[in-house]
Amino acid sequence: MGTNNKQRQLHLGAFIFGVGHHIAAWRYPLTDTNGLLKLDFYKQFAQTAERGKFDLVFIEDIPVLPEPLNRAVQYTLPVRAEPLTLLSALASVTKKIGLVGTVSTTYSEPFHVARKFASLDHLSGGRAGWNAVTTSMEGTAKNFGRDHHLDHTLRYERAKEFVDVVTALWDSWEDDALLIDKASGQFADPGKVHAINHQGEHFSVRGPLNVHRSVQGRPVVVQAGSSTTGQAFAAQTAEVVFTAWQTLEEAQSFYASLKGQLPAYGRSPDELKILPGVLPFIGETEEEAKRKEAEFQDLVLPAVGLGMVQNILRVDLSGYPLDGPLPDLPDATDINGGKSRYQLLLDMARREKLTIRQLIHRVTGARGHRTIAGTPVQIADQLEEWFVNEACDGFNIMPPYLPGGLDEFVDLVIPELRRRGLFRSEYTGRTLRDHLGLAKPVNRFAKPTASPSASPSASASASASASASASASPSASPSASASASPSPSASASTPVLTPTQASAQAAH
Repeated sequence: MGTNNKQRQLHLGAFIFGVGHHIAAWRYPLTDTNGLLKLDFYKQFAQTAERGKFDLVFIEDIPVLPEPLNRAVQYTLPVRAEPLTLLSALASVTKKIGLVGTVSTTYSEPFHVARKFASLDHLSGGRAGWNAVTTSMEGTAKNFGRDHHLDHTLRYERAKEFVDVVTALWDSWEDDALLIDKASGQFADPGKVHAINHQGEHFSVRGPLNVHRSVQGRPVVVQAGSSTTGQAFAAQTAEVVFTAWQTLEEAQSFYASLKGQLPAYGRSPDELKILPGVLPFIGETEEEAKRKEAEFQDLVLPAVGLGMVQNILRVDLSGYPLDGPLPDLPDATDINGGKSRYQLLLDMARREKLTIRQLIHRVTGARGHRTIAGTPVQIADQLEEWFVNEACDGFNIMPPYLPGGLDEFVDLVIPELRRRGLFRSEYTGRTLRDHLGLAKPVNRFAKPTASPSASPSASASASASASASASASPSASPSASASASPSPSASASTPVLTPTQASAQAAH
């Protein structure tokens, strides 16, 4: 592969998942199973990723145990730390690496989410990111006082409004609102603290937030859906997208499709980073790496592997032969779960003519993400191929077991990526936005000021909201609007557009 790509460098996330991403990681002899829910275990993970100069560590959240419960508890490791609690602890033992946690828009409230992530951004010195998901597992509803999971379309409608409200709350304090003037007794300028007065289809939130504007302006917004609806949501709101693809061609198609939607919302391609997940098995030789992968697969109980596939496809396969093909299944548009992962498994099984047993083998490691087994040079070759051929902006690295899986990547693969000029040797900034090359968002409530020193990238990122705020009209949809004015007396009546409305208006 080529070795000179200094104009553009990879962005890397380190994805924490239990004691490793492989479903049998907890059974692997070198896995530190005793570290589960111990701070030192996660501290080691985060500090190793920071030593490797990763952009961020990422923690998912699954607020429900897989079905059936007895199998999930007896044969798998379903224990997960709550993301914000863990990230707050990791903020105190790291200095530069970004801290991204998952919180559902279906089973949370905007004010809580805005407050928690703004607080984390302050406490970490500007390193927070929020992975906004709609939650795909239907059983989650019963943990939150609901009989049924919301329909897929409704979940995304709620999510869109949810993000609009959260970002408005993050903007409710202008950057220079704090005065802290001990002599005069003035703590903050009331003319620069704004109620958002949001009245929408799903939420009614007055604001302002009780946390002043954070170091990054707003924590970085991440999204993980790859369905058609998910892509539209990401194009409007996300700054990073985590996704899963098996082939270069699939990844290139997704990359081009999502990046191609950004101009319609007044955004440039550089304002969104796409990071597919990769699970690497690393060895001194290719044979050693493949032998390691086989060792993990040998630890998967057949019923556990079948259960994982059934949970993704939401179909009972127990009556079908393991060495036969998948039965005919509904179209992805007809299911209410995770549509993109469902479609990915179907496409993989059909394209490669996989039996159910073979599909289980492919899924139990990375849950539909790409698995690579090889030497550090071979791993780097494959990462570089996707990167230089516009299939991604980097990767979310998924160690199969911990702590060794991440140690191997940092000690063996990262040096090879650096040798090729594909990855940083040192951090050049201090915030997550710095690492990702994302501009600080302009506050929607602040009066626009001409600044000769303003950077083109910052101006571009704010163009949609700035132009839309200037052209707000009575025809703006009340269901997604936030109302405010730089003047306290007008702050409850003058409509200000949300990012979604601003982007849409800019597109017209």
